[in-house]
Amino acid sequence: MAIATSAPRRRRRGPILPVLLVAPAVILLLLFTFAPAVYAFVLSLLRVHVSGGLLGSSTETVFAGVANYVSTLTDSEFWASLGRMLLVAAVGVPSVLVFATLFALCLDANRARLTGFSRLAIFLPYAVPGVIASLLWGFLYLPATSPIGGQFIDYFGSTAIFFAVANVAVWGVLGFNMVVLYTALQSVPRELFDAAQIDGASELQIALRIKLPMIAPAMTLVALFSVIGALQLFNEPTTLKPLTNAISSTWVPLMRVYSDAFVNNDIYGGAASAFTLLVMTVGATVLVNVIGNRLSRRSAR
Repeated sequence: MAIATSAPRRRRRGPILPVLLVAPAVILLLLFTFAPAVYAFVLSLLRVHVSGGLLGSSTETVFAGVANYVSTLTDSEFWASLGRMLLVAAVGVPSVLVFATLFALCLDANRARLTGFSRLAIFLPYAVPGVIASLLWGFLYLPATSPIGGQFIDYFGSTAIFFAVANVAVWGVLGFNMVVLYTALQSVPRELFDAAQIDGASELQIALRIKLPMIAPAMTLVALFSVIGALQLFNEPTTLKPLTNAISSTWVPLMRVYSDAFVNNDIYGGAASAFTLLVMTVGATVLVNVIGNRLSRRSAR
């Protein structure tokens, strides 16, 4: 009696193309994000020990534990720089969210004209490097060269400087965030708008009651981008600093990190400050994400 034998089954393998497509991004993320973060954390646990009496003839790197973090967290200037950054964020983050949403809704309206040109005009500032944009705005703020009232308005005043820096930051990223929201609007089924118009809803009612709830996840993403950008504020105040005395070398946390590490030659203290800011950034990201998800769920009900 012959025994039937079945051919060995081939082992099924998952598709390798998605892995190959994602691999470069993962490798770059590991090399330029996670690896520097780990290296900064290692540096933050070290310090320079000077020996040899008054002459300090010998130096060595020793383990410092959490001493650098204690020094950072007990430094009043660190908290002052963090407060100034939060003031700029309090102006910039809501402005980006409001104006990006407003522009996206206007471009998506039925009566909108020249939408292609308008999208390009709003998006174009995003293509300008931050340093160049800060220089351009700096000349617009200076009384000697300002065509926007610099002779009558002190854009570099102790209070106005926060709005001046926030304006430069918002101007640079508004177009990108508008495109994100506009793309989300384009993915909403148009049948919903047609049905609402048949029921007599106005354009404003459609925007408030249909469009905004439908793009709530995209608005959360824009808020997330804005918060992360505010915590990484560096180019704008650093570029404007030579033009005014209102901005110090430690005006925001990243400027303080740069000053400690590369001006005062305290790279280990700067690493501790940088890693502390990284932890705050991750915490703020998680908080914004949780709040955004809750608001999205409420709007979907």
